Amino acid sequence: MKNLVDSTAAVNLLMRLLAIEGVTGREKKIGREVQAALREAGVPGKQMRFDDANTRIPLPTETGNLIVDLHGTKAGPRLLFMTHLDTVPLCAGAVPVKRGNKIVPQAETALGGDNRTGCGVLVTLAATLIKHHLPHPPITMLFTVREESGLFGARHLDPKDLHGPVMGFNVDGRSAATITLGAVGADRWEVDIRGKASHAGVYPEKGISASMITALAMAEIYRGGWFGKVVKDGREGTSNIGSIGDPKGGSAGEATNVVTDRVLVRGESRSHDAGFVGEITAAYRAAFEQAGATIKDVEGKTGKVKFTARRDYHPFKLKEDTAVVRRAVEAVQAIGREPVCKTTNGGLDANWIVKHGIPTITFGAGQNEIHTVKEWVDLKEYASGCQLAVCLATM
Repeated sequence: MKNLVDSTAAVNLLMRLLAIEGVTGREKKIGREVQAALREAGVPGKQMRFDDANTRIPLPTETGNLIVDLHGTKAGPRLLFMTHLDTVPLCAGAVPVKRGNKIVPQAETALGGDNRTGCGVLVTLAATLIKHHLPHPPITMLFTVREESGLFGARHLDPKDLHGPVMGFNVDGRSAATITLGAVGADRWEVDIRGKASHAGVYPEKGISASMITALAMAEIYRGGWFGKVVKDGREGTSNIGSIGDPKGGSAGEATNVVTDRVLVRGESRSHDAGFVGEITAAYRAAFEQAGATIKDVEGKTGKVKFTARRDYHPFKLKEDTAVVRRAVEAVQAIGREPVCKTTNGGLDANWIVKHGIPTITFGAGQNEIHTVKEWVDLKEYASGCQLAVCLATM
């Protein structure tokens, strides 16, 4: 396939987008910049809009998802191309610097290639289609918010706003030749443990230690094989305890001479098996509730354990003979690469788009060492991602 992508313009666009701050939940400015870049590429303003998903997201979110319609120039089923607008907080203040075939952060920040590379690919796709008058079916472009903090934009999207695409292509990753056709599901859970404070030196027996309830539960989880990599009866998953503190993010307990009266624990469970995700979470619930019933004060009273969980995203795995996977494989081959199909243990916006009824694969565009101060973008791989998007849209 002839490569019609203007690589210089694509890199300049990426540098422009990387310079715009837009950490998760604060995507208004980068959303407007993507809109402006699309207008410059020739997309009419009336074909772009922000939805109201942010009004349904349970965390403060400046704006909704950006949705763009490209009218088809040939008959065919509608396609979806998507990515996310937000970056992790470590990207705040990032200044991109081009060094050879890489873009790196100027200072001790992450870069934001996750996922400004995706934004660059989608804008470049629109610019290439319009500039060269390439025949393509109707296309919906989706730029989601709050992906990094829980896939919220994709989760709270109204699928009707996409106008019925039959398949989707999500840009989020390192290699353009890697086709991610499945991902884990995950629960996020929280345990609010309320004990009873007392003087730890004078009347320790009058207290109920929320810290000890937490410790007993964690020990039981570890003994039972439910922490870290979890393998039970041929099924696999993972779990983690992410934070232990108080509801305000401070220390669980503030003095050594006071029995700790409250602890808040947050964690997650993951698996490619939806049922096993729930079993891992249930094991944590049982361990904390049992520990809560074990620790008592001198009068035999126990603390209170409130365990809450939510399904953050659902697992999925598309078959390799699915139309969207076949199209992706053919497109990767058409740009001269060898396709690799895989699943991932991370969550993707594609988890929710598949749940919304649109079979969706994910491919990369040069991200490397994301979420770290060593993050960098591989410009050759970014160019391949741009080329692949054009091929997917026009084949």
